[in-house]
Amino acid sequence: MEIIALPVEIDKKTIGSRFRLVIVAAQRARQLMEGDRPTLHELTYIKETSTAIEEVVSGGLDILHGEEAQEAQLAARRLREEKRARAALAEREEGLSSELKKTLNIQLSEAPPQDSPKTDS
Repeated sequence: MEIIALPVEIDKKTIGSRFRLVIVAAQRARQLMEGDRPTLHELTYIKETSTAIEEVVSGGLDILHGEEAQEAQLAARRLREEKRARAALAEREEGLSSELKKTLNIQLSEAPPQDSPKTDS
């Protein structure tokens, strides 16, 4: 049975309300979809949302509040943007490289054959 169908008990000190649980679990699910590893190893859930809710409810995550949370979000956003920029640059370089190879192949195939040097005997 999915964790979503079960009643969820939350720690009022760290989470505060079910609405905050949804926000935190959504942020964690996004991190999992972007490649983060689950913090709890005994999880058998396939969906990232179920894994995220279980991590939050079990206390497997450090939940940040206030300015500390904002700073962490900005740092994470910068890292994601840098990763996207590196991926875009690598893709662009690969495209330029393949374009250059095509151009060289065309020029080599259109070049007149060079005569071998004749030796007078």
